[in-house]
Amino acid sequence: MPLTPEEPQIYESVPGTRASAGASRTPQASRTAAPIPGPRQAPRPAPPRGDSKGPSTPGRPGGPRPSNRSASAKPTSSPEPTARIHLVSATDETAVEVADETVDKLLDEGRAPGEILLLTTGDQHPWAEHELSFGEDSYWRQLADVEDVFCAHASVVARTAQRPIVLLAVNGGTDPEAAAALPAALEKATEQLIVCGDPQRVRALL
Repeated sequence: MPLTPEEPQIYESVPGTRASAGASRTPQASRTAAPIPGPRQAPRPAPPRGDSKGPSTPGRPGGPRPSNRSASAKPTSSPEPTARIHLVSATDETAVEVADETVDKLLDEGRAPGEILLLTTGDQHPWAEHELSFGEDSYWRQLADVEDVFCAHASVVARTAQRPIVLLAVNGGTDPEAAAALPAALEKATEQLIVCGDPQRVRALL
């Protein structure tokens, strides 16, 4: 499924070992440096939801941070997909965790939370699953607010907006579903698409 007259160039790498674990993730000790450097210095606990009707909200990737890019935090439009593709090695079981780690590193580099969209091909991200329990209206309102990292399932990518950075966690789903998610995610990325999944499987789907 060529995206351009020539096959897109994929930059493959694996995430670096983290100095400490996040609030809801177990570190992967065997990973080497990721394409987005910068080890995590301290765990960032998931914030409680003020209007929560149940337990605290599962950790949104990176947690809440003040945006230092008021202009760039808003999604931008692009007539043609021009984002570069980066591949970060992960298994179906670790793809979401690796994606969360990559989000942390992006935020540590100074990217605004509202610049990042995280999609999954298998199970919903825990944050999305929890937020949807309060209703779709409040869930999708957070996408429109463009204040935080937003997580969604790849099957509803058409409802999401473009953001500079899109992460696609290939954490399950059938090969046709994953193959369809790749170009759809690329269309939403204006700068780069980071695919977290099994390199052999992902390359076979491209």
